[in-house]
Amino acid sequence: MSNKAPAPNKASRKTAARGIVSSSHLVSPRSVELSEFEFGLIVAWNAFSRWAMRCMAAAGCPDLTITDVLVLHHINHRARNKKLADICFVLNYEDTHVVAYSLKKLLAAGLAQGEKTGKEVFYSPTPAGEAAVQRYREVRETCLMDNLDAERNPDIGEMARLLRTMSGLYDQAARAATSL
Repeated sequence: MSNKAPAPNKASRKTAARGIVSSSHLVSPRSVELSEFEFGLIVAWNAFSRWAMRCMAAAGCPDLTITDVLVLHHINHRARNKKLADICFVLNYEDTHVVAYSLKKLLAAGLAQGEKTGKEVFYSPTPAGEAAVQRYREVRETCLMDNLDAERNPDIGEMARLLRTMSGLYDQAARAATSL
């Protein structure tokens, strides 16, 4: 009797070689892994978006979109006032109108405030915005951090570096595609 695992059949080898992808017609023989990465990115982005909006809802702000949540967190970041162009740049939003609309919603909700200095408007959180972000943090600690295996932190850091590298690659490819 052999202790070896049975050899995979031809069909299972073919499936494993393709990986898990959402657009098989885009898989390149040069990198199946890139298609797997893209599918993982899509699934992860949608899961993260759902999480961030539900976390913010649990924190008492149920009507915010993912953009609203990200903008609110960013204007809270390091207690520095931010202008629209800088928010768009840091969050990698090309369409300033999307972020401007989000800021308008946050202002109307009393979570953000704007202060005009010269021709620029600088945004910061209101005390209600700061409190909402603090409640978000508490929900995050309870629902997400309590389930995180801290031994995975080095992997998470490496993945974050890879995502930043890949975002640069995709930005460069977008510029190249625009020139075609």
